[in-house]
Amino acid sequence: MKAQVWTRLKPISPWLGGLIVAVGLGAIAWVYLQQRQGTTPDPLEEQTVLVEHQNLTPQILAGGVVQAERTINLSPENSGKIADLFVQEGDFVTQGQVIARMTSRQNQAEVDQYQAALAQAEADLAQKRAGPRSEEIAEARARVEIAQASVEATQAQLEKAQAELTRFQQLAEQGAVSANELGTYLTTEQETSANLVANQQQLEESQAALTLLLNGTRAEEIVQAEASVTQAEAQLQAVQVQLDETIVRAPFDGIITRRFAEAGDFVTPNTAASSDDGASSTSIAELSSGLEIEAKVPEANIAKLRVGQAAEVRSNAYPDQVFTGEIKLIAPRAIRDNEVTVFRVKVNLTTGQDLLKSGMNIRLTFLGSPVEDALVIPLAAVVTQPDGETGVYLSDVDNPAASTFQPIQIGITTGAQVQVIEGLNLGDRILIEPPSDQKIEGVDTVGF
Repeated sequence: MKAQVWTRLKPISPWLGGLIVAVGLGAIAWVYLQQRQGTTPDPLEEQTVLVEHQNLTPQILAGGVVQAERTINLSPENSGKIADLFVQEGDFVTQGQVIARMTSRQNQAEVDQYQAALAQAEADLAQKRAGPRSEEIAEARARVEIAQASVEATQAQLEKAQAELTRFQQLAEQGAVSANELGTYLTTEQETSANLVANQQQLEESQAALTLLLNGTRAEEIVQAEASVTQAEAQLQAVQVQLDETIVRAPFDGIITRRFAEAGDFVTPNTAASSDDGASSTSIAELSSGLEIEAKVPEANIAKLRVGQAAEVRSNAYPDQVFTGEIKLIAPRAIRDNEVTVFRVKVNLTTGQDLLKSGMNIRLTFLGSPVEDALVIPLAAVVTQPDGETGVYLSDVDNPAASTFQPIQIGITTGAQVQVIEGLNLGDRILIEPPSDQKIEGVDTVGF
């Protein structure tokens, strides 16, 4: 029987033993993790996406500014000093409300004067329409009788003066009286004769006045009196208008957004809107009504907008709120703004009137008609070839390095999503960000 031979093995170094243990533990941990988590995902799959169906709502973005729908600078009709100013900035006023009153002493005096003239003209007309009173007729008869008596008395005096003149002329021819004495009687006769003529004229006038009273007022006189009343009314109306023009009233409901003047300031007429704070010499206050947004939309997008189209309104002043509005006007004429052709678009605010303020900057999102079940891909996946052709890169699952460029036709864009009209099918997988170490023909992945 052979004796067993024991071979003495060399002891294993501590370093090698530790390495074997570490490798073994790592292998066990790897198996455990694979059982818990499954196979490690392919990095390429994380950078691809499937073409899918989604409902899209077209959006057009634009910037805008809140402004008043209607703005006017209030000023008097005529130059003058402000006597009273009744509003402050921020006051709400209604149509016809008195904003200010100009000095009006001269205007008031003219109104008082022409009111008196009108009253006199109306009284004259009323008298002519009523006809003469019995008292007036009696007075006229008395004047005629007095005038008749004066004529008769003067006529008797004239006859006496003529008789004496004749007698003294005969005496003068005989040399019995002097020429001076004869001249005295001649003068008396002449004066009496003149008095008779005057008294006869007075009698005729008195008789004519009595006749008019007895006959009543003529139609022509009534017409003339009516014309006098009309003229007096027109004159009064003219000065009344001038007095009314010293009162400055609100032409529409609104808010006083600025006040340019104070009581005692001299202002001149001016109704044009102004954005200059130095308008105090031509305006009293600025009145605004309602709020709207004016945006400038590039001509490339203007065909996608229509009156009545809904819009979302956002402001930095209210970052957590989305207000609503709708297009009320698309300008028929383009303008140039910073070398870009744009159209002015006005948006009526349906919410936010109580929060938004004139002059605020606004971000607008115009919402189009929804497109249902559209083929959709991320906008980041769309690339443009050097020749200008637009497309995406289809991922070959079996051979990722063989990913190929696929031309596509795109439709509407909403945020980070874009509609594919032609070139892709539902379920196609496309690259959205290929690995930096992957080379694809004709594509520079840096900054992809």
